[in-house]
Amino acid sequence: MDELEARIKRLIVESLKLEDIKPEDIASDELLFVEGLGLDSIDALELGVALRKTFGLTIETVTDDIKLHFRTVESLAQFVRSQQKDIERHVA
Repeated sequence: MDELEARIKRLIVESLKLEDIKPEDIASDELLFVEGLGLDSIDALELGVALRKTFGLTIETVTDDIKLHFRTVESLAQFVRSQQKDIERHVA
């Protein structure tokens, strides 16, 4: 597991106040919603806010792409990396 995935796992647990789950209990490829970790749409909104604040992301309204990005910790990490690369390109 890379450091970004570890940060995202901690962010999930802390921002959603998941008292019975530790970051290390979340597999990077585990589905975050419904049959996986069991998060719901309210959790998605709260997680989106936490991701924006922590990583400075731009998250559009709910689209199929966003649903794919929020599927697993791995997909969230890829999304964060791609957003950070876009920011770096605009700054350079």
